[in-house]
Amino acid sequence: MRYLARREHSRVELHGKLLPYVQEGEDLNAVLDELERKNWLSDARAATLLVDSKRGRFGTQRIAHELRQKGIAENLIADAIPKLKETELDAAREVWQRKFGTAPQDAKEKAKQVRFLQSRGFSLEVIFSVLRNLGVAEED
Repeated sequence: MRYLARREHSRVELHGKLLPYVQEGEDLNAVLDELERKNWLSDARAATLLVDSKRGRFGTQRIAHELRQKGIAENLIADAIPKLKETELDAAREVWQRKFGTAPQDAKEKAKQVRFLQSRGFSLEVIFSVLRNLGVAEED
């Protein structure tokens, strides 16, 4: 219960955290089923919370990867991706503004900015759109 009181966890994530404490004869899956039945454990809530907390700092690719790492079902990830894509350009602009704030002066600086945004999980299409709006050509 302490794990769930701190934040939402996916079933897979909570299973991994509780597994070392399971003693012989105990059924961890039955406990997790009971938590889900009482609506104390929800993969959908865990996915929503993660998406909301990461949206301002990371791109769709990175967030989807983190959801997969936490064991969120593909159908929940597929539901979240369109919403993420709607705001991805704005999020990329905000991340770029916080980190750099000025247009790249040469190809080396542009490459640095592109790599940074890629590491945050933004697609090249979104990255080049951000840079294009600054007046930076794609082909330097």
